[in-house]
Amino acid sequence: MAAPASPLVPVAVLMLLLCGAPRTHGRRSDVRVITDENWRDLLEGEWMIEFFAPWCPACQNLQPEWESFAEWGEDLEINVAKVDVTEQPGLSGRFIITALPTVYHCKDGEFRRYQGPRTKKDFINFISEKEWKSIEPVSSWFGPGSILMSSMSALFQLSMWIRTCHNYFIEDLGLPVWGSYTVFALATLLSGLLLGLCMIFLADCLCPSRRHRPQPYPSKKLLPESSQPLRKVEEEHEADDADVSEEEAERKEGTNKDFPQSAIRQRSVGPSLATDKS
Repeated sequence: MAAPASPLVPVAVLMLLLCGAPRTHGRRSDVRVITDENWRDLLEGEWMIEFFAPWCPACQNLQPEWESFAEWGEDLEINVAKVDVTEQPGLSGRFIITALPTVYHCKDGEFRRYQGPRTKKDFINFISEKEWKSIEPVSSWFGPGSILMSSMSALFQLSMWIRTCHNYFIEDLGLPVWGSYTVFALATLLSGLLLGLCMIFLADCLCPSRRHRPQPYPSKKLLPESSQPLRKVEEEHEADDADVSEEEAERKEGTNKDFPQSAIRQRSVGPSLATDKS
């Protein structure tokens, strides 16, 4: 007759399962999550970054290989990271993500796009054998830290904000589609008017309009050499005017001198005529 099984055996098996489950499912991932707040960490050290979306089937197939590759990060002295483009649209525009999944390699601020096979072994060989040196880095004009890509990131964030507002108007507020479009059209017109007023104000402050003011008559000392003939003509006119004024003054003095003599003669002649008549 078989001996009865000990009740301690099922309990021990259950404890092993309970203790082993957290180690399997609760293990911390070695893949770092990159967002708009900490993306500048990529500019220091060596990185491999994956851009993915949860709804993408190819991204879902890559996740096990990417997680296994991240376990070798410490041995390869490399940081393995990922970016969810559905939650970080700004980074999607900053790195010009046009296909999913997209993998980038970064070494001290130089970004290169990885286009090789997507297995753990290929990723490890790409880093250990430094195959990234054969790839041309992204131009500084299109680097994630450039002004152009920063503007592109802001544009992507704005588009995502508009989409969120559109869904809020339709789903939460119950507005029709044309009502949401009307709200955005009015907001666009208003923002354009405000932007125009601000530009006019800045232009008026930086380059104020100059009112026409009569220029004072330049002095003779400040006249340029090119105006010397004109100055001579003016001096001649002034001399002629002075001569004319002197002649008129002399004539007036002559008339004034002749006037009393003629009066005296008339007076002297007047009594003599009277005596002759008498």
